[in-house]
Amino acid sequence: MKAKGVIFVGGSRADLRRFPKDARAIAGQALYHAQLGSKHINAKPLKGFHGAAVTEIVADAGGDAYRAVYTVQFADLVYVLHCFQKKSKRSVKTPPRDIEMVRRRLTMAQEDHARRQKEDLS
Repeated sequence: MKAKGVIFVGGSRADLRRFPKDARAIAGQALYHAQLGSKHINAKPLKGFHGAAVTEIVADAGGDAYRAVYTVQFADLVYVLHCFQKKSKRSVKTPPRDIEMVRRRLTMAQEDHARRQKEDLS
């Protein structure tokens, strides 16, 4: 099976590179699973996005919580939408500002994919 390509939206690649080594390793392995069409044990659907089209990787390292969010709604590409450190220890919910960032970048990914499809037809 051929692995899907990966596209990082906005500053998600730079944000992921700032994760501690252990969290980066978990995220990288989970993204590789997504490229192969499977789901890593640390990946789960992100609530509020109807189904498994938007997935959150849970990576804990050094007592801190890190998250990488991606979408596999396109057959040929995995789009990494947002990578961040979850600050709140009290709530399991993803902070609203991070949800909004995911929504904006999902729209950007959809527009990018549509453009790529259009270019392929030309």
